[in-house]
Amino acid sequence: MSQPGKARPTTTIDRARLHQLLSREENNFIAAHPKSAALYERAQKSLLGGVPMNWMKKWAGKFPVFVAEARGATFTDVDGHHYVDFCLGDTGAMTGHSPAATIDAITRQSQPGITLMLPTSDALLVGEELSFRFGLPYWQFALTATDANRFAIRIAREITQRPKILVFNYCYHGTVDETYISLHPDATSGPRRGNIGPPVNPNVTTRVVEFNDLAALERELAHRDVACILAEPVLTNVGIVHPEPGYWEKTAQLAKKFGTLLIIDETHTICTGPGGYTRAHGLHPDIFVIGKAIAGGIPAATYGCTAAVAEKITKSIQLEDCDTGGIGGTLAGNALSLAAMRATLENVLTPEAFAHMIPLAERFAAGVHQAIAAAKLPWHVSRLGCRAEYIFLPHAPRNGGEAAAAMDFELERAMHLYALNRGILLTPFHNMALMSPATTPADVDHHTQIFTAAVTELTH
Repeated sequence: MSQPGKARPTTTIDRARLHQLLSREENNFIAAHPKSAALYERAQKSLLGGVPMNWMKKWAGKFPVFVAEARGATFTDVDGHHYVDFCLGDTGAMTGHSPAATIDAITRQSQPGITLMLPTSDALLVGEELSFRFGLPYWQFALTATDANRFAIRIAREITQRPKILVFNYCYHGTVDETYISLHPDATSGPRRGNIGPPVNPNVTTRVVEFNDLAALERELAHRDVACILAEPVLTNVGIVHPEPGYWEKTAQLAKKFGTLLIIDETHTICTGPGGYTRAHGLHPDIFVIGKAIAGGIPAATYGCTAAVAEKITKSIQLEDCDTGGIGGTLAGNALSLAAMRATLENVLTPEAFAHMIPLAERFAAGVHQAIAAAKLPWHVSRLGCRAEYIFLPHAPRNGGEAAAAMDFELERAMHLYALNRGILLTPFHNMALMSPATTPADVDHHTQIFTAAVTELTH
């Protein structure tokens, strides 16, 4: 059996043909991007690994393309190549690049003040909008969803006086230390493969179970040492893994039974609709977290809580110590990010925008499915709102371990580079495509054409 997280070569693709195609595409990429290559070589002298953030090394080319300009659903690199962007900053630019309403708000707010460590009226208006959308009454702000998750975990531990959290195998919640844990084939758990410098073995802080496994969830909660369940309502960073019918209703019942709080992280699943998966499916989390897209690309995140959670945590925070409790930051809730958040929520991530984006994701998934079927490949495409993703499995994965075991790093790189060389950018970590308000049917059809050509070359 393959170890989850390691590349498992698919049995449906001839590897020699794959290697030949990948070599050709790499050579074509290098030849077509001399200016990006020169910048990357120069960056080796000042940037660790030649990039400003280490994830940027994972793009399918021999180096990342350097961007000259981005607008809406497209961008242009320094070599003059134009791309349809289905990555969209891995959700950070789900609004489209530089949406006009957000840019106008940023421009206006940059003059009277960027950060003050004092509230502005935008904070109230954003809080009211968040309450309306997601159903929780009280909100606080951060700069990233990682920070918002950290703060939510601290609140849960303080209220419950319990040390551990529970996450799902192959979850993703930013760089929260406690979440870098995975299940091993022998049913033990430990640091997730690639985990850099974990402060402690995550078994000290975390329990981990497979998604959709209610028996395992109940078993781990029964220890009564879990402060909170931290979860995406649908797994999105290992392919799209949907909950089985009734799963969240039963999970909420188990959480209540064992005195555990439920934290829902909708940083990616906001793609479901303007109120996220929570609003669309009637979830009732104790704490709710979201970041990335809500300020149109400006660093911003927020976390909300129920009245019961608010009352309990407020009683635990002493005024004299409220700046040293590990929650918040001097740039959190700054005037610029709140102005951007207000403009984005009011004018960009609207019901009308989702009514445009979701049918495009349906169109994307249908095109990929048709190409897979024509090539007789045992692959599957899943969709969540305006997000779609194909996976090298003949059926939808039931949990993170199953999805991770189906990943094929070499094949992913070949598919992504084939698309990149023809003007299509996909998320580099897996096979995800996201629609923005600026994405068009022609953009989607262009991807379908390129995807079809790629699988045809690999199978004929």
